[in-house]
Amino acid sequence: MTQHRITPMAESGLLAAMTVVLAMLAVYLPVLGMVAALIWALPILVLVVRHGIRWGIMAVLVSGVCMAFLIEPIMSLRMVLAFAPAGLLLGIGFRRHWSSAKAFGAAFLASLVGKLAALALIFAITAVNPLAMDIDSIRTSFEAVFQMYESMGIDADKLAKAHQEMEDSLMLLQLLMPLVVLMMGLSDTVVSYLLGTRVLRRLGESVEGLPPFAEWRLPSFFLYLFGFALVGIYWGGTRDIQLLYQISINANMVAIFAGLIQGLALTHCVMRHYKLATVARILIIVIIITSGFLTQLVALTGLFDMLFDYRRRFAARGEK
Repeated sequence: MTQHRITPMAESGLLAAMTVVLAMLAVYLPVLGMVAALIWALPILVLVVRHGIRWGIMAVLVSGVCMAFLIEPIMSLRMVLAFAPAGLLLGIGFRRHWSSAKAFGAAFLASLVGKLAALALIFAITAVNPLAMDIDSIRTSFEAVFQMYESMGIDADKLAKAHQEMEDSLMLLQLLMPLVVLMMGLSDTVVSYLLGTRVLRRLGESVEGLPPFAEWRLPSFFLYLFGFALVGIYWGGTRDIQLLYQISINANMVAIFAGLIQGLALTHCVMRHYKLATVARILIIVIIITSGFLTQLVALTGLFDMLFDYRRRFAARGEK
């Protein structure tokens, strides 16, 4: 039987067309657009793994030009800068059979650089901080809502209290904007990695996936980061050093998030050891995530687990 093999040129054209469609969905659809933006780099990733980095870069350039004609040149450039680097690096990592940690870490750093480059592009064109623009747009939306409530005769004291709470929340959000950029880079890297491994395996490619969640171990660096962040928050707050305070509060949130991931992995390992039903495991995880106290407790436990490795001690005690 005659077999027909698709050529790199044809496949790159198809996948470049797919990125253009995803970009249009990301721009014109409010909810599905967010999903489309997260998976925008997936066709590029597949192309790099199957045919090499040269074809991936060519597809990025072609899709960028097409998006510039169909959507907007600046929007096209922002899309390419923000999402293409992670897809290209992940493709290289999968193609060269890097370890999961190395491939994910390289793609995450590339995604961060891309996000910062896209933000720098907006600043260079408008001379306005794009992060501050987001805060101002949120504030404007809330102000319109408060005006509507005021016209409806809502109690002025309650409105003033709600307005002050809104201002405090926006002030905290402004301080945490570096963390927001970090989470943006992390989110599309995670989605590209997880979906990329599934798609590539369906296509017959051999790629290394992430280890089981119960075996995840993050470096003890985050525990020390947590300690230094607490000191920085105290010094920056008491001595009115704004830059130190902002850096420290963002570092503290990063450490807490890393501790939560480690703590949930530890919890999952314990639940698996005691052979809890899947429904019970999901219920416990949901309770932890939705409870502020339990979230902090699990995060702190995860931070100390990075140093003391409770799972190793737990396994050793089980063997005895």
